Amino acid sequence: MKKTSVFAALLLALAACADSGANYQPILDGQPKAAFQSDLAACQALARDQNQFDQERFAATVLGAGAGAILGEADSGDALGGAVAGAFAGGVASSVDVNERREAIVIECLRGRGHRVVG
Repeated sequence: MKKTSVFAALLLALAACADSGANYQPILDGQPKAAFQSDLAACQALARDQNQFDQERFAATVLGAGAGAILGEADSGDALGGAVAGAFAGGVASSVDVNERREAIVIECLRGRGHRVVG
């Protein structure tokens, strides 16, 4: 039962950072233009709406769980523990990638709208 609680806590932690890339607040070179806030909101919504990223994160978590279960069973006979560790590793790695991609969407979208975004 304890491993199930750990697994649930890990999934909640992954879900908590799901939109952090889309919520990115960019650094501007100079003063923001009048339309910056509305453009930022639109670009963040665009980044957030990329649902294929969420599907990729889920797939990486499931694949990590499967690989972890196999390795855990082969190494120590603890498939559940391996699955939890693998799901966490796959989910975290994918979350970092997805957040970076969403952040890049926000930056490029704002640049496309004429804002001088430096990072």
